[in-house]
Amino acid sequence: MLHHTRALADAPKRASAAPKQTAGELFGKTINLSGRRRFTSQRVVLYAVLASQGRDGALTIARDALTTFGDAHGALLQGELSPDALGGELKQAYFGPDRANERIVGFIELARRAIEAISASAHSAPALLEELVEAATPLLATLNRLTQIYEDLARQQAASAKKQLTAVMGDIELIARHARIVSFNAQVVAARAGTSGREFAVVSGEFTQITGKLDGLVREAVRSAVA
Repeated sequence: MLHHTRALADAPKRASAAPKQTAGELFGKTINLSGRRRFTSQRVVLYAVLASQGRDGALTIARDALTTFGDAHGALLQGELSPDALGGELKQAYFGPDRANERIVGFIELARRAIEAISASAHSAPALLEELVEAATPLLATLNRLTQIYEDLARQQAASAKKQLTAVMGDIELIARHARIVSFNAQVVAARAGTSGREFAVVSGEFTQITGKLDGLVREAVRSAVA
């Protein structure tokens, strides 16, 4: 009974443990987040301009877009998606001479101030909005560069994974080839043994069929990997 109770207590922990993402999934996620960040940066500026012109609902959309932009940027700096974790040129791009992270954080703060000024009809609103519009183009260039780096890293990872898989499949194919030789030799020995070797021959024949199926799986896996 105690064991059953403990098993029930442990069940939520097991259920909540998310499976570890593959490298391909991680890079796919970074490209998605980077694209979202690029799109919402322009959306923030567009709806801030529309809000300054009195367009209904534009202020809310601008705020929501800024939140989405900030969340996407934060996600790309944390955990498995962080520049430290993914390596390559990312750390240099974010924190090196290009100062991408500084530019992005500065844009978020500028957009926040502009949106609040527009909301309050403050005297500073036109100047802040003009500054925000001017910041949009260089920021977009920065975001494009970062997205390109994520895409390049994803391609490098995919090529490396295919190369590794091909090498592993080559090893398996070599093992299967050796197994066929052993199976053939076993059948020869069984044939020479006469009646007493029949059972051994049956097992050897099954072994040959298994290695044949293994060869087929290897070829299919390699074709899929390099497609």
